[in-house]
Amino acid sequence: MTSVTNTSYDIKWEKLPDDFILPDDPVDNIHQPALAAALTDSLEVAGKLSDTTVTTTNYGICATINGKIVVKAPDWAYIPHIRVSQAEIDRSYTPQLQGEPPLIVMEFLSDPNGHQYSNKPTYPPGKWFFYEKILKVPHYIIFEPYSGLIEHYQLDESEGYKIQSSNETGRYYIPQLQLYLGLWEGTREQRKGYWLRWWNEAEELLLWGSELAIQEHQKAEVEKQKAETERQKAEVERQKAERLAAQLRAAGIEPEL
Repeated sequence: MTSVTNTSYDIKWEKLPDDFILPDDPVDNIHQPALAAALTDSLEVAGKLSDTTVTTTNYGICATINGKIVVKAPDWAYIPHIRVSQAEIDRSYTPQLQGEPPLIVMEFLSDPNGHQYSNKPTYPPGKWFFYEKILKVPHYIIFEPYSGLIEHYQLDESEGYKIQSSNETGRYYIPQLQLYLGLWEGTREQRKGYWLRWWNEAEELLLWGSELAIQEHQKAEVEKQKAETERQKAEVERQKAERLAAQLRAAGIEPEL
């Protein structure tokens, strides 16, 4: 267990008790798991996830504040490095104790009461307060799947969240990943709409596994067609040579083979 004391609250980083009952609430809507899976998919395909990197979906991240356990479950989170085995964080994750704090947490906006913006410091604390003041997550993303609205908040020098502006292409740079995060509209797994997607520093889209498979299939088809064209060309040349040889023999000339 590790701990830190603030003027208004005492934070302890301790393992969640085995008998602690985690909330078992269903996700807010059908889109959340798909959006989260898509974010992880392209990172994995691009080789951006190490053996000690963890991405989570609706999974408890814990701290003990003033003697009370607090568990928040972001819709998606990126934890750069854990120091324990995956088995040890099967139920929940405690930053500082078990590894680094999340680099990014995301909430897919669906709550009309605005809990994603709650800065309530008293128990149970609001999500905004927990991510900003307790976990000190560098990047907090709020995404509205229906309208495509992205809000990117980043910790500034005063350790407070400050909203960030996108670049000229409407994307937000995450320097620790050397990637841009932005909006993409299209269809994946029968869901048509807005998605959060990653682009590299050259602003080339990081593909999903399904897209990469299609791309590889198309490339194979092009190579197959190229090989067939070469085969047909060789066959034409062979037939041409045979006709020439026949003409030479008809003229009493034995062709050199």
